[in-house]
Amino acid sequence: MASGAALKHLREAQPGRESSRPSLILIDDDPLIVDSLSFLLAPQFDVHCANSRSQARGVLQSLAVPPTLALVDLGLPPKPHAPDEGFALITELLAFNRAMKILVLSGQNNRLNIQHALTLGAVDFLPKPCDGDLLLARLRHQLMLLDAEQTSERPGQHTEELLIGSSTGMTTLRALIKQFANSPFPVLIEGESGGGKELVAQCLHRESRRAAAPLLALNCAAFTPALLEAQLFGAARGAYTGADRARGGFFEEVGSGTLFLDEVGEMPLELQTRFLRVLENGEYYRLGETQARRAEARILAATNRDLRDAVRRGQFRADLFHRLSVLTVSVPPLRSRGDDWRELLAHFQRQYADTVSPFTLSAQADALLAAYSFPGNVRELRNIVIRLGTRYPGSEVSAAAMAQELESQLGAPAEPADAAAAPALRGRLLTEGFRLDEELATLERQYVTLALELAHGNLSRAARLLGVNRTTLYSKLARLGLNPPQE
Repeated sequence: MASGAALKHLREAQPGRESSRPSLILIDDDPLIVDSLSFLLAPQFDVHCANSRSQARGVLQSLAVPPTLALVDLGLPPKPHAPDEGFALITELLAFNRAMKILVLSGQNNRLNIQHALTLGAVDFLPKPCDGDLLLARLRHQLMLLDAEQTSERPGQHTEELLIGSSTGMTTLRALIKQFANSPFPVLIEGESGGGKELVAQCLHRESRRAAAPLLALNCAAFTPALLEAQLFGAARGAYTGADRARGGFFEEVGSGTLFLDEVGEMPLELQTRFLRVLENGEYYRLGETQARRAEARILAATNRDLRDAVRRGQFRADLFHRLSVLTVSVPPLRSRGDDWRELLAHFQRQYADTVSPFTLSAQADALLAAYSFPGNVRELRNIVIRLGTRYPGSEVSAAAMAQELESQLGAPAEPADAAAAPALRGRLLTEGFRLDEELATLERQYVTLALELAHGNLSRAARLLGVNRTTLYSKLARLGLNPPQE
């Protein structure tokens, strides 16, 4: 989640005027719904509309300040009768701005779709048709929560306060942050989405001697290659269409502070070359200029991809990888952190105490949460706490209510092996022409197919279900003769 300070600097680094009203992006392919919702929302919000994922990307990249709210339909072109595009859009919106509050407004409101959208990071789900007053109330509530998040981020907070948890993984992570904080070398932060990589970057900055200087965050997956280059290095007047004045990039704006590059694995190869030059000798050029400038920033980079595999596949420069990974920290997923979820749950209840009512868990609900694998990591737990506090204020949450919040198919533990299967296995082994490789390939194909089905065609989530990285899953699909889904 982007800090209030980071968002402030992002606004200062980009041209354009910021409205006093909150900004909202509405993505729906039904013109009648877009018109009616725009009319409803316009008095209170700056509304930006799109009818597809690709158009939404264009709208976001044209705005000087990212919207704070998003209203998303799941059924979008080119597959309006399936939720896949909407699921992918939720992920893209959070990549563009982690602080964005995403509400889903869709007629595809079966339980699996609701659970999956919330697991991906949506904060609310409203079925179509939706009462206008209810929608406005839900949007206002999310603005209150956003304000609570930003005002609770105090510059003086220490690592122990921000990275909550008593597990071995978190103890090790906090120790590494203190050890690496004052080093001038880059740090590569690895970990799954929703686990807190940007929070680690904030702690590295705050524990360092650069704490009084700016911390700027830039998501490499949120911009086209040309726009990302301009964002990083700045541009002279006339360097590209629409560059009506000279402007500095993030390297210039951050000065001697810290520059955090999120999703660095998505940086285009041609831009990686220019970025490597900055790391090697501290020099860079604005687009359209020949005068070298000096970069003084400390670089932090984060990725949820396996960059080593990306290097092997020619998708990431080996020399850049070695420069970025001089120091590396791994953020453990919540499912591997034991009872840390209890400390985090209590923390989120305290954090949102002014806007969300307290609740308690029944013994059965507590057991469900303890057994859950949290595919959406800490971000998912935070959203669960907010929804439970909103829906069951001052009450005890039952097991049935908790089950509605959890993505049971993705979070369910594996079933124990059935001893009755042994005779069938024995029979297969004694069959003439038995080949173990063929049997394993068949089993692997079944698991991969099922994982893609449970993940609604989302390759990243299917890869996490299978315990492999995304590029490995691509390789498996090719080897098994399966077509990758269109994302």
